[in-house]
Amino acid sequence: MQNVLHFPAGMKLADLQDGMTREDLIFFTNSMIDAMLELVKNVPDPFVTFVPDDPDAEDAWAATEDEKNIAWTLGHVIVHTTASAEERAAHGSMLARGTQIKGRNRYETPWETISTTAQVIQRLEESRRIRLGFLDTWPDQPHLDNVYDQKSYVEAYGELNAVGMTLMGLKHDSEHLPQIAEIVRQAEAACVAC
Repeated sequence: MQNVLHFPAGMKLADLQDGMTREDLIFFTNSMIDAMLELVKNVPDPFVTFVPDDPDAEDAWAATEDEKNIAWTLGHVIVHTTASAEERAAHGSMLARGTQIKGRNRYETPWETISTTAQVIQRLEESRRIRLGFLDTWPDQPHLDNVYDQKSYVEAYGELNAVGMTLMGLKHDSEHLPQIAEIVRQAEAACVAC
Protein backbone atom coordinates (compact mmCIF):
# COMPACT_ATOMS: atom_id res chain seq x y z
CA MET A 1 0.00 0.00 0.00
CA GLN A 2 2.87 2.27 -0.79
CA ASN A 3 0.86 4.71 -2.97
CA VAL A 4 -1.92 5.21 -0.43
CA LEU A 5 -1.96 8.68 1.04
CA HIS A 6 -1.10 8.65 4.73
CA PHE A 7 -2.72 11.09 7.11
CA PRO A 8 -0.38 12.09 9.96
CA ALA A 9 -1.98 11.93 13.40
CA GLY A 10 -2.92 15.33 14.73
CA MET A 11 -2.67 17.06 11.36
CA LYS A 12 -5.84 18.76 10.13
CA LEU A 13 -7.04 17.97 6.64
CA ALA A 14 -6.91 21.67 5.79
CA ASP A 15 -3.14 21.50 6.34
CA LEU A 16 -2.83 18.78 3.68
CA GLN A 17 -4.97 20.37 0.99
CA ASP A 18 -2.67 23.23 0.02
CA GLY A 19 -0.60 22.47 -3.05
CA MET A 20 -2.55 19.31 -3.85
CA THR A 21 -4.18 19.18 -7.27
CA ARG A 22 -7.13 17.45 -8.89
CA GLU A 23 -4.59 15.15 -10.59
CA ASP A 24 -3.18 14.24 -7.16
CA LEU A 25 -6.69 13.36 -6.00
CA ILE A 26 -7.22 11.18 -9.07
CA PHE A 27 -3.96 9.35 -8.33
CA PHE A 28 -4.78 8.84 -4.64
CA THR A 29 -8.36 7.78 -5.39
CA ASN A 30 -7.09 5.08 -7.74
CA SER A 31 -4.44 4.07 -5.21
CA MET A 32 -7.02 3.74 -2.43
CA ILE A 33 -9.41 1.63 -4.51
CA ASP A 34 -6.47 -0.52 -5.62
CA ALA A 35 -5.39 -0.99 -1.98
CA MET A 36 -8.87 -2.12 -0.97
CA LEU A 37 -9.11 -4.43 -3.98
CA GLU A 38 -5.76 -5.97 -3.09
CA LEU A 39 -7.13 -6.89 0.33
CA VAL A 40 -10.36 -8.48 -0.95
CA LYS A 41 -10.04 -9.58 -4.56
CA ASN A 42 -9.04 -13.18 -3.81
CA VAL A 43 -11.14 -13.91 -0.75
CA PRO A 44 -13.73 -16.69 -1.01
CA ASP A 45 -17.38 -15.66 -0.94
CA PRO A 46 -18.00 -16.79 2.68
CA PHE A 47 -15.50 -14.14 3.86
CA VAL A 48 -17.86 -11.40 2.64
CA THR A 49 -20.58 -12.30 5.15
CA PHE A 50 -18.31 -13.57 7.93
CA VAL A 51 -19.12 -11.79 11.19
CA PRO A 52 -15.83 -10.95 12.91
CA ASP A 53 -15.22 -10.58 16.62
CA ASP A 54 -15.36 -6.85 17.26
CA PRO A 55 -16.06 -6.05 20.93
CA ASP A 56 -15.61 -2.32 20.23
CA ALA A 57 -18.25 -2.20 17.48
CA GLU A 58 -20.22 1.01 17.73
CA ASP A 59 -22.12 2.83 15.01
CA ALA A 60 -23.79 6.04 16.16
CA TRP A 61 -25.43 6.41 12.72
CA ALA A 62 -26.89 2.88 12.58
CA ALA A 63 -30.29 2.58 10.91
CA THR A 64 -31.79 0.84 13.95
CA GLU A 65 -31.01 0.54 17.63
CA ASP A 66 -30.34 -3.20 17.13
CA GLU A 67 -27.56 -2.42 14.63
CA LYS A 68 -25.63 0.07 16.80
CA ASN A 69 -23.24 -2.48 18.25
CA ILE A 70 -23.05 -5.24 15.64
CA ALA A 71 -19.72 -6.25 14.17
CA TRP A 72 -19.50 -5.30 10.51
CA THR A 73 -19.01 -7.88 7.81
CA LEU A 74 -16.58 -7.26 4.95
CA GLY A 75 -19.52 -6.38 2.71
CA HIS A 76 -20.79 -3.89 5.28
CA VAL A 77 -17.43 -2.13 5.59
CA ILE A 78 -17.04 -1.85 1.81
CA VAL A 79 -20.47 -0.33 1.17
CA HIS A 80 -20.02 2.04 4.12
CA THR A 81 -16.60 3.37 3.20
CA THR A 82 -17.38 3.71 -0.51
CA ALA A 83 -20.61 5.61 0.21
CA SER A 84 -18.75 8.02 2.50
CA ALA A 85 -15.99 8.69 -0.02
CA GLU A 86 -18.51 9.20 -2.83
CA GLU A 87 -20.39 11.74 -0.70
CA ARG A 88 -17.18 13.64 0.00
CA ALA A 89 -16.20 13.56 -3.68
CA ALA A 90 -19.65 15.01 -4.51
CA HIS A 91 -19.12 17.73 -1.93
CA GLY A 92 -15.65 18.42 -3.30
CA SER A 93 -17.19 18.83 -6.76
CA MET A 94 -19.73 21.32 -5.42
CA LEU A 95 -17.04 23.40 -3.74
CA ALA A 96 -14.77 23.27 -6.81
CA ARG A 97 -17.62 24.64 -8.93
CA GLY A 98 -18.21 27.55 -6.55
CA THR A 99 -21.38 26.30 -4.87
CA GLN A 100 -22.11 25.51 -1.25
CA ILE A 101 -22.89 22.18 0.38
CA LYS A 102 -26.47 21.94 1.59
CA GLY A 103 -26.89 18.92 3.84
CA ARG A 104 -25.95 15.31 3.27
CA ASN A 105 -25.78 13.75 -0.20
CA ARG A 106 -25.32 10.07 0.53
CA TYR A 107 -26.54 6.73 -0.71
CA GLU A 108 -25.26 3.51 0.82
CA THR A 109 -25.95 0.18 -0.83
CA PRO A 110 -27.79 -2.00 1.70
CA TRP A 111 -25.00 -4.07 3.24
CA GLU A 112 -27.26 -7.09 3.61
CA THR A 113 -27.36 -7.41 -0.19
CA ILE A 114 -23.58 -7.91 -0.50
CA SER A 115 -22.69 -11.59 -0.14
CA THR A 116 -20.06 -12.41 -2.77
CA THR A 117 -16.55 -11.35 -3.60
CA ALA A 118 -17.74 -10.40 -7.09
CA GLN A 119 -20.22 -7.95 -5.53
CA VAL A 120 -17.49 -6.41 -3.36
CA ILE A 121 -15.23 -5.97 -6.39
CA GLN A 122 -18.12 -4.52 -8.41
CA ARG A 123 -18.92 -2.04 -5.61
CA LEU A 124 -15.28 -0.92 -5.39
CA GLU A 125 -14.95 -0.46 -9.16
CA GLU A 126 -18.30 1.34 -9.28
CA SER A 127 -17.10 3.63 -6.50
CA ARG A 128 -13.89 4.33 -8.42
CA ARG A 129 -15.96 5.35 -11.45
CA ILE A 130 -18.28 7.55 -9.36
CA ARG A 131 -15.45 9.28 -7.50
CA LEU A 132 -13.43 9.91 -10.64
CA GLY A 133 -16.62 11.15 -12.28
CA PHE A 134 -17.03 13.77 -9.57
CA LEU A 135 -13.41 14.83 -10.03
CA ASP A 136 -14.13 15.19 -13.77
CA THR A 137 -16.78 17.80 -12.94
CA TRP A 138 -14.18 20.20 -11.57
CA PRO A 139 -13.69 23.28 -13.73
CA ASP A 140 -10.25 23.98 -15.18
CA GLN A 141 -9.88 26.73 -12.58
CA PRO A 142 -11.53 25.27 -9.44
CA HIS A 143 -12.80 27.66 -6.78
CA LEU A 144 -10.26 26.63 -4.14
CA ASP A 145 -11.09 29.71 -2.09
CA ASN A 146 -14.61 28.32 -1.60
CA VAL A 147 -14.64 26.51 1.75
CA TYR A 148 -17.09 24.54 3.81
CA ASP A 149 -17.68 26.68 6.85
CA GLN A 150 -19.84 24.54 9.12
CA LYS A 151 -18.44 25.26 12.58
CA SER A 152 -18.02 21.64 13.74
CA TYR A 153 -16.11 20.77 10.56
CA VAL A 154 -13.85 23.81 10.82
CA GLU A 155 -13.01 22.94 14.43
CA ALA A 156 -12.19 19.33 13.56
CA TYR A 157 -10.60 19.63 10.12
CA GLY A 158 -9.92 23.30 9.39
CA GLU A 159 -11.52 25.20 6.52
CA LEU A 160 -11.88 22.60 3.80
CA ASN A 161 -11.96 23.50 0.15
CA ALA A 162 -12.72 21.08 -2.71
CA VAL A 163 -9.40 19.30 -2.23
CA GLY A 164 -9.83 18.95 1.52
CA MET A 165 -13.39 17.69 1.23
CA THR A 166 -12.30 15.02 -1.25
CA LEU A 167 -9.38 14.14 1.02
CA MET A 168 -11.87 13.58 3.84
CA GLY A 169 -13.31 10.65 1.89
CA LEU A 170 -9.85 9.20 1.30
CA LYS A 171 -8.97 9.64 4.97
CA HIS A 172 -12.12 7.77 5.95
CA ASP A 173 -11.18 4.98 3.52
CA SER A 174 -7.70 4.76 5.06
CA GLU A 175 -9.20 4.43 8.55
CA HIS A 176 -11.11 1.33 7.39
CA LEU A 177 -8.14 -0.42 5.71
CA PRO A 178 -6.98 -2.08 8.98
CA GLN A 179 -10.56 -3.17 9.68
CA ILE A 180 -10.82 -4.80 6.24
CA ALA A 181 -7.50 -6.60 6.77
CA GLU A 182 -8.60 -7.75 10.24
CA ILE A 183 -11.89 -9.19 8.97
CA VAL A 184 -10.00 -11.14 6.29
CA ARG A 185 -7.47 -12.33 8.91
CA GLN A 186 -10.21 -13.51 11.26
CA ALA A 187 -12.08 -15.26 8.45
CA GLU A 188 -8.88 -17.06 7.43
CA ALA A 189 -8.18 -18.04 11.05
CA ALA A 190 -11.71 -19.36 11.44
CA CYS A 191 -11.25 -21.35 8.25
CA VAL A 192 -14.55 -19.96 6.98
CA ALA A 193 -14.13 -21.33 3.47
CA CYS A 194 -12.85 -24.77 4.53
